[in-house]
Amino acid sequence: MKQRTITAIIALCLFIPIVLAGGLWMDWLTVLFAAVGISEIFLMKKQILVSFNFLLALLATLTWTVPDSFFKVFPSNITKLGVFYGIIMLFLTWTVLSKNKTTFDDVGVYILAALYIGIGFHYMAAIRAYPQNGLALLGCVFVVVWSTDIGAYMIGRKIGKHKLWPVISPNKTWEGSIGAVVCALICSAIYMAILGSLGINFGVSELTMIILAFFLSIVGQMGDLVESAYKRFYGVKDSGKILPGHGGILDRFDSMLFVLPVVATILGIVH
Repeated sequence: MKQRTITAIIALCLFIPIVLAGGLWMDWLTVLFAAVGISEIFLMKKQILVSFNFLLALLATLTWTVPDSFFKVFPSNITKLGVFYGIIMLFLTWTVLSKNKTTFDDVGVYILAALYIGIGFHYMAAIRAYPQNGLALLGCVFVVVWSTDIGAYMIGRKIGKHKLWPVISPNKTWEGSIGAVVCALICSAIYMAILGSLGINFGVSELTMIILAFFLSIVGQMGDLVESAYKRFYGVKDSGKILPGHGGILDRFDSMLFVLPVVATILGIVH
Protein backbone atom coordinates (compact mmCIF):
# COMPACT_ATOMS: atom_id res chain seq x y z
CA MET A 1 0.00 0.00 0.00
CA LYS A 2 2.89 2.35 0.82
CA GLN A 3 4.49 1.73 -2.57
CA ARG A 4 1.13 2.26 -4.30
CA THR A 5 0.66 5.60 -2.50
CA ILE A 6 4.18 6.82 -3.29
CA THR A 7 3.77 5.90 -6.97
CA ALA A 8 0.43 7.74 -7.13
CA ILE A 9 1.88 10.90 -5.58
CA ILE A 10 4.90 10.96 -7.89
CA ALA A 11 2.77 10.21 -10.96
CA LEU A 12 0.28 12.96 -10.14
CA CYS A 13 3.08 15.46 -9.48
CA LEU A 14 4.34 14.79 -13.01
CA PHE A 15 0.96 14.37 -14.71
CA ILE A 16 -1.00 17.34 -13.33
CA PRO A 17 1.45 20.11 -14.39
CA ILE A 18 1.53 18.73 -17.94
CA VAL A 19 -2.27 18.58 -18.12
CA LEU A 20 -2.43 22.16 -16.84
CA ALA A 21 0.16 23.31 -19.38
CA GLY A 22 -1.58 21.57 -22.30
CA GLY A 23 -0.39 22.25 -25.86
CA LEU A 24 2.67 20.37 -27.09
CA TRP A 25 3.36 19.09 -23.58
CA MET A 26 0.06 17.23 -23.63
CA ASP A 27 0.67 15.96 -27.16
CA TRP A 28 4.06 14.53 -26.16
CA LEU A 29 2.63 13.01 -22.99
CA THR A 30 -0.10 11.15 -24.87
CA VAL A 31 2.46 9.96 -27.44
CA LEU A 32 4.53 8.57 -24.55
CA PHE A 33 1.49 6.89 -23.00
CA ALA A 34 0.54 5.34 -26.34
CA ALA A 35 4.08 4.06 -26.95
CA VAL A 36 4.16 2.42 -23.51
CA GLY A 37 0.65 1.05 -24.04
CA ILE A 38 1.47 -0.75 -27.30
CA SER A 39 4.68 -2.10 -25.73
CA GLU A 40 2.55 -3.61 -22.96
CA ILE A 41 0.47 -5.46 -25.54
CA PHE A 42 3.65 -6.98 -26.95
CA LEU A 43 4.94 -7.96 -23.52
CA MET A 44 1.62 -9.56 -22.61
CA LYS A 45 1.89 -11.57 -25.84
CA LYS A 46 5.48 -12.44 -24.84
CA GLN A 47 6.80 -10.72 -27.96
CA ILE A 48 10.14 -8.91 -28.00
CA LEU A 49 10.19 -5.13 -28.41
CA VAL A 50 13.37 -5.04 -30.50
CA SER A 51 11.66 -6.29 -33.64
CA PHE A 52 10.22 -5.21 -36.96
CA ASN A 53 6.77 -6.11 -35.66
CA PHE A 54 7.04 -3.70 -32.76
CA LEU A 55 8.42 -0.92 -34.97
CA LEU A 56 5.43 -1.19 -37.31
CA ALA A 57 2.95 -1.48 -34.42
CA LEU A 58 4.48 1.57 -32.74
CA LEU A 59 4.25 3.59 -35.96
CA ALA A 60 0.65 2.46 -36.48
CA THR A 61 -0.26 3.48 -32.93
CA LEU A 62 1.44 6.87 -33.07
CA THR A 63 -0.12 7.57 -36.47
CA TRP A 64 -3.43 7.80 -34.63
CA THR A 65 -2.10 9.42 -31.45
CA VAL A 66 -0.43 12.49 -32.94
CA PRO A 67 -2.59 15.55 -33.69
CA ASP A 68 -4.17 15.72 -37.14
CA SER A 69 -2.17 18.91 -37.69
CA PHE A 70 1.03 16.82 -37.68
CA PHE A 71 0.20 15.58 -41.17
CA LYS A 72 -0.07 19.12 -42.56
CA VAL A 73 3.73 19.16 -42.93
CA PHE A 74 3.37 16.47 -45.63
CA PRO A 75 1.86 16.84 -49.12
CA SER A 76 -1.93 17.01 -49.03
CA ASN A 77 -2.31 13.54 -50.53
CA ILE A 78 -0.59 11.96 -47.48
CA THR A 79 -3.28 11.47 -44.86
CA LYS A 80 -3.45 9.77 -41.47
CA LEU A 81 -5.66 7.01 -42.86
CA GLY A 82 -3.38 6.56 -45.87
CA VAL A 83 -0.29 6.20 -43.68
CA PHE A 84 -2.10 3.76 -41.42
CA TYR A 85 -3.23 1.61 -44.33
CA GLY A 86 0.32 1.67 -45.71
CA ILE A 87 1.53 0.21 -42.39
CA ILE A 88 -1.16 -2.48 -42.61
CA MET A 89 0.11 -3.42 -46.08
CA LEU A 90 3.68 -3.62 -44.74
CA PHE A 91 2.48 -5.82 -41.89
CA LEU A 92 0.68 -8.18 -44.27
CA THR A 93 3.70 -8.29 -46.57
CA TRP A 94 5.84 -9.19 -43.56
CA THR A 95 3.70 -12.28 -42.91
CA VAL A 96 4.94 -13.55 -46.28
CA LEU A 97 8.58 -12.48 -45.91
CA SER A 98 8.77 -13.90 -42.37
CA LYS A 99 7.33 -17.20 -43.64
CA ASN A 100 4.40 -16.90 -41.22
CA LYS A 101 6.59 -16.41 -38.15
CA THR A 102 4.44 -13.30 -37.92
CA THR A 103 0.94 -14.61 -38.59
CA PHE A 104 -2.21 -12.99 -39.88
CA ASP A 105 -3.64 -13.36 -36.37
CA ASP A 106 -0.64 -11.50 -34.92
CA VAL A 107 -1.16 -8.65 -37.36
CA GLY A 108 -4.82 -8.48 -36.40
CA VAL A 109 -3.90 -8.02 -32.74
CA TYR A 110 -1.29 -5.36 -33.49
CA ILE A 111 -3.59 -3.34 -35.75
CA LEU A 112 -6.55 -3.54 -33.36
CA ALA A 113 -4.29 -2.55 -30.46
CA ALA A 114 -2.93 0.39 -32.47
CA LEU A 115 -6.47 1.68 -33.05
CA TYR A 116 -7.62 1.05 -29.46
CA ILE A 117 -4.59 2.68 -27.84
CA GLY A 118 -3.72 5.29 -30.46
CA ILE A 119 -7.20 6.76 -30.85
CA GLY A 120 -7.88 6.62 -27.12
CA PHE A 121 -4.83 8.64 -26.17
CA HIS A 122 -5.27 10.94 -29.18
CA TYR A 123 -8.55 12.12 -27.71
CA MET A 124 -6.98 12.81 -24.33
CA ALA A 125 -4.90 15.55 -25.97
CA ALA A 126 -7.81 16.54 -28.24
CA ILE A 127 -10.18 17.14 -25.32
CA ARG A 128 -7.51 19.13 -23.46
CA ALA A 129 -7.08 21.31 -26.57
CA TYR A 130 -10.85 21.85 -26.95
CA PRO A 131 -11.25 25.64 -27.25
CA GLN A 132 -14.35 25.77 -25.04
CA ASN A 133 -12.80 25.08 -21.61
CA GLY A 134 -10.90 21.95 -22.63
CA LEU A 135 -9.07 21.71 -19.31
CA ALA A 136 -12.32 21.71 -17.34
CA LEU A 137 -13.85 19.19 -19.76
CA LEU A 138 -10.91 16.82 -19.37
CA GLY A 139 -11.26 17.30 -15.63
CA CYS A 140 -14.89 16.24 -15.93
CA VAL A 141 -13.85 13.05 -17.70
CA PHE A 142 -11.35 12.27 -14.95
CA VAL A 143 -13.99 12.93 -12.29
CA VAL A 144 -16.39 10.47 -13.92
CA VAL A 145 -13.79 7.76 -14.44
CA TRP A 146 -12.05 8.07 -11.08
CA SER A 147 -15.29 8.34 -9.09
CA THR A 148 -16.57 5.27 -10.97
CA ASP A 149 -13.44 3.31 -10.03
CA ILE A 150 -13.55 4.42 -6.39
CA GLY A 151 -17.29 3.83 -6.08
CA ALA A 152 -17.07 0.35 -7.60
CA TYR A 153 -14.23 -0.63 -5.27
CA MET A 154 -15.63 0.83 -2.05
CA ILE A 155 -19.27 -0.18 -2.48
CA GLY A 156 -18.45 -3.54 -4.01
CA ARG A 157 -16.19 -4.31 -1.10
CA LYS A 158 -18.79 -3.28 1.48
CA ILE A 159 -22.00 -4.79 0.15
CA GLY A 160 -21.07 -6.64 -3.05
CA LYS A 161 -22.61 -10.12 -3.23
CA HIS A 162 -23.80 -10.75 -6.78
CA LYS A 163 -20.98 -11.33 -9.28
CA LEU A 164 -21.07 -9.06 -12.32
CA TRP A 165 -19.06 -11.17 -14.79
CA PRO A 166 -17.02 -13.78 -12.89
CA VAL A 167 -15.52 -15.43 -15.97
CA ILE A 168 -13.77 -12.17 -16.84
CA SER A 169 -13.38 -10.36 -13.51
CA PRO A 170 -14.35 -12.46 -10.48
CA ASN A 171 -14.09 -9.60 -7.96
CA LYS A 172 -16.56 -7.23 -9.63
CA THR A 173 -20.17 -7.22 -8.43
CA TRP A 174 -23.48 -5.78 -9.58
CA GLU A 175 -23.70 -3.80 -6.34
CA GLY A 176 -20.29 -2.27 -7.01
CA SER A 177 -21.20 -1.49 -10.61
CA ILE A 178 -24.46 0.25 -9.69
CA GLY A 179 -22.77 2.04 -6.80
CA ALA A 180 -20.08 3.22 -9.20
CA VAL A 181 -22.67 4.89 -11.43
CA VAL A 182 -24.34 6.57 -8.45
CA CYS A 183 -20.96 7.78 -7.20
CA ALA A 184 -20.11 9.16 -10.65
CA LEU A 185 -23.44 11.01 -10.83
CA ILE A 186 -22.96 12.60 -7.40
CA CYS A 187 -19.36 13.64 -8.08
CA SER A 188 -20.23 14.93 -11.55
CA ALA A 189 -23.12 16.99 -10.18
CA ILE A 190 -20.81 18.55 -7.58
CA TYR A 191 -18.12 19.21 -10.20
CA MET A 192 -20.60 20.79 -12.63
CA ALA A 193 -22.06 22.94 -9.83
CA ILE A 194 -18.56 24.24 -9.04
CA LEU A 195 -17.88 24.97 -12.71
CA GLY A 196 -21.26 26.68 -13.03
CA SER A 197 -20.47 28.95 -10.08
CA LEU A 198 -17.27 29.93 -11.91
CA GLY A 199 -19.13 30.62 -15.15
CA ILE A 200 -17.50 27.69 -16.97
CA ASN A 201 -19.55 25.64 -19.44
CA PHE A 202 -19.10 23.39 -22.47
CA GLY A 203 -21.89 24.71 -24.65
CA VAL A 204 -24.44 22.25 -23.22
CA SER A 205 -26.55 22.34 -20.07
CA GLU A 206 -25.33 21.02 -16.72
CA LEU A 207 -28.17 18.48 -16.75
CA THR A 208 -26.98 17.18 -20.13
CA MET A 209 -23.46 16.74 -18.76
CA ILE A 210 -24.77 14.86 -15.72
CA ILE A 211 -26.84 12.58 -17.95
CA LEU A 212 -23.73 12.07 -20.06
CA ALA A 213 -21.84 11.13 -16.89
CA PHE A 214 -24.33 8.29 -16.34
CA PHE A 215 -23.54 6.76 -19.73
CA LEU A 216 -19.81 7.45 -19.47
CA SER A 217 -19.66 5.64 -16.14
CA ILE A 218 -21.10 2.55 -17.82
CA VAL A 219 -18.77 2.94 -20.81
CA GLY A 220 -15.80 3.28 -18.47
CA GLN A 221 -16.74 0.08 -16.65
CA MET A 222 -16.90 -1.72 -19.98
CA GLY A 223 -13.41 -0.45 -20.78
CA ASP A 224 -12.25 -1.90 -17.46
CA LEU A 225 -13.86 -5.27 -18.25
CA VAL A 226 -12.31 -5.32 -21.73
CA GLU A 227 -8.84 -4.93 -20.24
CA SER A 228 -9.63 -7.64 -17.69
CA ALA A 229 -10.66 -9.90 -20.58
CA TYR A 230 -7.44 -9.61 -22.56
CA LYS A 231 -5.27 -9.80 -19.44
CA ARG A 232 -7.05 -13.02 -18.50
CA PHE A 233 -6.58 -14.28 -22.05
CA TYR A 234 -2.83 -13.62 -21.87
CA GLY A 235 -2.59 -14.95 -18.32
CA VAL A 236 -1.22 -11.81 -16.66
CA LYS A 237 -2.27 -9.93 -13.54
CA ASP A 238 -1.15 -6.49 -14.75
CA SER A 239 -0.54 -5.09 -18.22
CA GLY A 240 2.90 -3.83 -17.15
CA LYS A 241 5.16 -2.79 -14.29
CA ILE A 242 5.93 0.83 -15.13
CA LEU A 243 3.83 2.06 -12.18
CA PRO A 244 4.87 0.06 -9.09
CA GLY A 245 1.81 -0.97 -7.11
CA HIS A 246 -0.51 0.08 -9.93
CA GLY A 247 0.61 -2.04 -12.88
CA GLY A 248 0.95 -0.61 -16.37
CA ILE A 249 -0.33 2.31 -18.39
CA LEU A 250 -3.20 0.21 -19.76
CA ASP A 251 -4.17 -0.72 -16.20
CA ARG A 252 -4.47 2.95 -15.26
CA PHE A 253 -6.17 4.17 -18.45
CA ASP A 254 -8.34 1.19 -19.43
CA SER A 255 -11.58 3.07 -18.75
CA MET A 256 -10.27 6.31 -20.26
CA LEU A 257 -9.47 4.60 -23.57
CA PHE A 258 -13.19 3.86 -23.93
CA VAL A 259 -14.58 7.08 -22.44
CA LEU A 260 -12.40 9.68 -24.21
CA PRO A 261 -13.42 8.80 -27.81
CA VAL A 262 -17.09 8.74 -26.79
CA VAL A 263 -16.87 12.23 -25.26
CA ALA A 264 -15.00 13.59 -28.28
CA THR A 265 -17.49 12.05 -30.71
CA ILE A 266 -20.53 13.43 -28.87
CA LEU A 267 -19.06 16.94 -28.70
CA GLY A 268 -17.54 16.82 -32.19
CA ILE A 269 -13.96 17.37 -31.01
CA VAL A 270 -11.12 17.05 -33.51
CA HIS A 271 -7.42 17.66 -32.96
